Amino acid sequence: MFAIISDIHSNLEALEAILADIDARGVKKIVCLGDVVGYGANPRECIDLIIERTEFCLCGNHDYAVFYEPYNFNVSAERACYWTRQVLEDEPNKAKRDRRWEFLSRLPVRVVYEDMLFVHGSPRRPVNEYLFADDVYSNPHKLLANFERLQQKACFVGHTHVPGVFVDDPYFESPDELSEPGFHEVAEDDKVIINVGSAGQPRDRDPRAAYGIVDNGQVEFIRLDYDIDKAVNKILNTPELDDFLGQRLLEGR
Repeated sequence: MFAIISDIHSNLEALEAILADIDARGVKKIVCLGDVVGYGANPRECIDLIIERTEFCLCGNHDYAVFYEPYNFNVSAERACYWTRQVLEDEPNKAKRDRRWEFLSRLPVRVVYEDMLFVHGSPRRPVNEYLFADDVYSNPHKLLANFERLQQKACFVGHTHVPGVFVDDPYFESPDELSEPGFHEVAEDDKVIINVGSAGQPRDRDPRAAYGIVDNGQVEFIRLDYDIDKAVNKILNTPELDDFLGQRLLEGR
């Protein structure tokens, strides 16, 4: 049994709520699919918790952008990236500062764990490729190409901030549309790509924090209330971060 979290985006309140729920459920292992930083107001604290609590963390496009350079980012995301970089650099404690930069520098782009693949974006482009639900209609060849690349029975991805399950028809089901709502059984003869949703910036019109638990091949999709107002106000009170980055949290978009 282990938990999967993704796309925290410096939202400390959401991350703390998820970690408390994981502890309450007695889950001992946690993996992170990346984008620990970006958008939100607490990059230092979120990095520290991920270092302390996870088995491994993958490189997300925002993690990459903060350490290297933002590529193809909108203005709000780029500003948040440069602000995050400065916040990490301004840490007065050298040991903490070096630890966080070393963490970002060593993030892998793909990990095979428990015979399943873990990436931030997609099997074929692990950092930057989005797999959208609408791709089953608008770009099925992209999904089929990713299933062809996938050698394991299951792959877990983040990046879009929208939870659900892709099967290789291709077809997509949200957690509510699954045969047992909120749960998916990974069958031995199926290939699936699963997104557990975003911890810190959901985009499925549900503002609650999202994460998943894998137990004996069954994936449970979990949503949690957290102190959104506190997270929003921190962003609104940080001039370098666009107000939209806070307001969108209230609407889950």
